[in-house]
Amino acid sequence: MSLIKSRKRVADHGEVFTPAWLVEAMLDLVKGETERIDSRFLEPACGSGHFLTQVLRRKLAAVELKYGKSGFAKRHHALLALMCTYGIELLTDNIDECRANMLEIFADYLNIEEAVDLYRAASYVLSQNLVHCDALKMRTWNDQPIIFAEWGTLGKGKFQRRDFRLDVLTKVSSFMEQNPLLACLGKHEIFKPVKDYPPMTMSDLAAMQESTGEEGRA
Repeated sequence: MSLIKSRKRVADHGEVFTPAWLVEAMLDLVKGETERIDSRFLEPACGSGHFLTQVLRRKLAAVELKYGKSGFAKRHHALLALMCTYGIELLTDNIDECRANMLEIFADYLNIEEAVDLYRAASYVLSQNLVHCDALKMRTWNDQPIIFAEWGTLGKGKFQRRDFRLDVLTKVSSFMEQNPLLACLGKHEIFKPVKDYPPMTMSDLAAMQESTGEEGRA
């Protein structure tokens, strides 16, 4: 597989893709985290998803190992695994390809078709987690702050969503590193979401995909 799409893209954007063997070697450095279903990964220049697709595959392998015998739990935690992968990409074709690659891996693992709620829910999650933005400026293509959804499981088929500004999160994290005394404070006292949502089911997420359509693919 070629590691570049064109010399012009390399010159204009420094776009060179990481070979598969190096992706695996780098992920092995944090092997335990890649195999933890609810660990969060953010790739700030995700391209077409060379790293994120492999992270998802490892997480889904962990889902299969732990929940493979229970259809409901397997679907629920597979969606949670997807919810915990994030990406930022400057080039439109790359982010579209990344979303498609991630969705294909997810759908193949669960053997689901486009018509089912779970597929549409996953598509909506990817539209929120994989964003067309400038990671260096921490701004969207229309010059808005990057906002990411923090997803969590509430059990019994329900998920929690809270939205956070990426620039605020990074500033707070940096400030905490410089001021270790703040480590005694709870996360709820430091990290303030810009929006809270009521608990959501898989069907709720599927409905959101239907209502937002391409608008959700910022």
